Amino acid sequence: MTGRTKHSTVHFERPFVLRGLEETQPAGDYDIDHDEEMIDGISWIAYRRVATYIHLPARSSNLLTSQVLAIDYAELEAALRQDKELPA
Repeated sequence: MTGRTKHSTVHFERPFVLRGLEETQPAGDYDIDHDEEMIDGISWIAYRRVATYIHLPARSSNLLTSQVLAIDYAELEAALRQDKELPA
């Protein structure tokens, strides 16, 4: 199967937590990667999401790298919805 990765950026106005992340993450912009694979056996080109990853910034000035962790796409969408619905 042919695969591709789509990149996007999400913004949180408030700190948030997702399952699989050890700590509450601060508000801000986060890079997101979606790995997709082509669906075979249909007459048009279509892809399905097989994995979603979030890039977390380094928490210490001693660290020069960020972390990339697998997350649940539905949980990310729910957290973004909740972030937008809460009053500022």
